[in-house]
Amino acid sequence: GQRNDQPLVLDVIRPLNPNGLGVAFMVSGGWKSGKAGEAPVLMMAPLLRRGYTVFAIYHISQPKATVMEIIEDVNRGIRFVRHHAEEYGIDPDHIGVSGGSAGGHLSLMLATRGGPGPADAEDPVDRESSAVQAAAIFFPVTDLLNLGQSTENLRDCSPIYHITPDLPPILIYHGDADTLTPLEQSEWFRDRAAEQDVDVKLVVHPGGEHGWSTMLWDLRKFADWFDEHLKPAAAGG
Repeated sequence: GQRNDQPLVLDVIRPLNPNGLGVAFMVSGGWKSGKAGEAPVLMMAPLLRRGYTVFAIYHISQPKATVMEIIEDVNRGIRFVRHHAEEYGIDPDHIGVSGGSAGGHLSLMLATRGGPGPADAEDPVDRESSAVQAAAIFFPVTDLLNLGQSTENLRDCSPIYHITPDLPPILIYHGDADTLTPLEQSEWFRDRAAEQDVDVKLVVHPGGEHGWSTMLWDLRKFADWFDEHLKPAAAGG
C-alpha cells in the first residue's frame, strides 16, 4: 500500500528451518521507522533460530504520518502477511507480534484492536483480520493520556483503553529505571488487564533504562513465549 505517496513496505526474513509460524516485528522507535532492508536482524536472531519466519513491518515516520495513521498502516501490514500466508509458508491463524518502545505500543494496538477488516472492502487484503495471537514486547507506551503532551487522539491510540477478555497472551519486559517510558506504563496495562481477568506477564529488569545490554538474551524468552502460545494452538488446529 501507500501513505502520502510513499510505499508501505516489509521485509520477510526466513529461517533455515521454518516451523510454519510467523512473528511480525514492528520496526518503530518514537514512531519513526526505517527503510526496507534495515531490519534489526540481530534482534530477530533468537526467533529465526527457533524457526519463526519474521516480518519486519515498517511505517511512514512522524511527522509525515500521525500515530493513528501509523496504527492503520501496521494493521494493513498484518492483513497483508495473513493474506499471503500460504506463499510465506506460515499458519494464518497464529501470528505473533513483537517490538520495543513505539514498536511495543503498536504491537499492543494490534493485540487490543486488531480484527477483521470490512467484508465489502474492494482490496481483498483489507478484508483480512489484523488480529494477532500472542505478543512479546519491550517497554511499550500504553496510556498516552498520561505521557506528557500530545495533539493525537490519545484515547483511541492508547492500548490500555481497549483491553477486552479476548486479549491474546502478552509478555512485557520493562526496566525500572526507564525515564523515557516509565515502568508504570506497563504496570497500568497489566493491572487493567487483571481487572478483566486477563493475565499479562510483566518482567521487570532491575536497573534497566530504555534498553539494556542483555536484551538479546531476553529475546530468547520471547521465543519461549511464542513457542508456548503459538505452537500448541497451531498444533491443535
